[in-house]
Amino acid sequence: MPTSHELANLPLLPRDDDGPVFSEPWHAQAFAVVVELIEAGNLTTEAWAEYLGAALKEAEDRGEYDTGQRYYHHWLTALERLVVENNLAAREDLSKEGEFIRDNDHHRRQHQLDGGH
Repeated sequence: MPTSHELANLPLLPRDDDGPVFSEPWHAQAFAVVVELIEAGNLTTEAWAEYLGAALKEAEDRGEYDTGQRYYHHWLTALERLVVENNLAAREDLSKEGEFIRDNDHHRRQHQLDGGH
């Protein structure tokens, strides 16, 4: 069975000597969803590589060469496609969830800027 270690070795994945690095909390969350899907047997690393590769290729075709700054945006695009195409969630549900996450992230950041008060 594929492991999160195998995912951590995907080409272009932002990483350091200890493994994947995440500059935003949602990066780690998106990574974790894919790990969970693979570990649960709902996704193979090969299928994930195809989805992610397609998202990266489309971005490249638009002239968006990834320098690592937008890698997890492409990861999320691939994950959303996978979820919708495999009927794991409806696109409308994903949009609502995305709004909820963005809103909560804004409040979390504001809380941090206010010194946690």
